[in-house]
Amino acid sequence: MRILVFGGAGYIGSHTALELIRAGEEVVVADSLVTGYRRAVPEGAAFYQGDLHDRAFLDHLFETEKIDAVIHFAAFSLVGESVSNPLKYYDNNLCGTKVLLDAMVAHGIDEIVFSSTAATYGEPEHVPILESDRTCPTNPYGETKLAMEKMFHWTGLAHGLRYVSLRYFNACGADASGNIGEAHNPESHLIPLILQVPNGKRESVSIYGTDYDTPDGTCIRDYIHVTDLAQAHILAVRYLAEGGASDIFNLGNGIGYSVREVIETARKVTGHPIPAVETPRRAGDPARLVASSEKAKRVLGWNPVHDSLEEIISSAWNWHKNHPDGYAEK
Repeated sequence: MRILVFGGAGYIGSHTALELIRAGEEVVVADSLVTGYRRAVPEGAAFYQGDLHDRAFLDHLFETEKIDAVIHFAAFSLVGESVSNPLKYYDNNLCGTKVLLDAMVAHGIDEIVFSSTAATYGEPEHVPILESDRTCPTNPYGETKLAMEKMFHWTGLAHGLRYVSLRYFNACGADASGNIGEAHNPESHLIPLILQVPNGKRESVSIYGTDYDTPDGTCIRDYIHVTDLAQAHILAVRYLAEGGASDIFNLGNGIGYSVREVIETARKVTGHPIPAVETPRRAGDPARLVASSEKAKRVLGWNPVHDSLEEIISSAWNWHKNHPDGYAEK
């Protein structure tokens, strides 16, 4: 298959493009490079720089490349920024996706795998979270991702589009090669923030809230290795290619680790004391977010293999210690 990875110069997109190439698929990467990095695009992938909103660019791309399926990562994803600048998120995530779907329909491309998020659930009613649980996002980022899922649904009914939406939890880690990894500016994810301390980028890491109803009082999250996420996207593309119906799947390890546990594991991996400063809770942080991924395992045949927290942090540290400034330049 020839697969278009839109947003393939970003963190999860680049790892997915790399795993697709390793799996023998033909890969085309498209990215605006607003938040992605050209150096993250793996060798062997055709690359086009362009914006999701640009219909002429999309038409040219689909006319030049015979695309069988699309994997869509091209969305802004900073929760805090989405709250302070919601229209930026509606414009890029929702309006941009509308242009992409217009172009796909016009060119007869009817399979798409979508990078969604656990933020579609908001405050969980149950733990572990099931795909059938209530969706009530608590920020514009989650709202736009949920609206995108609904856009795929209605486009499917009208035009025969089939989609898989992958709602994943805390993506983390890096490819075993150490050649690509996580590089956000600003950084907002816990593990890279922790690893900035032994890398000399910050003096300490903050723990936001120590009075949650959890064993050690800190928030519990489900951490999933980026390579396992990439494998799920490949399985989802193949599921659609084999005629699978549109569906939604959670992706997580089903195991929750507290902030304190993550910091302690990072201390063990890096050999650095990593000072931690306790600060008040942040608004909107649920005590526990843990996925049930039984449906993805049953339907897609997905089986995460990099599920040890020590392995996840070790792979991230292998990337960050050798690339303290990320990709350094676009």
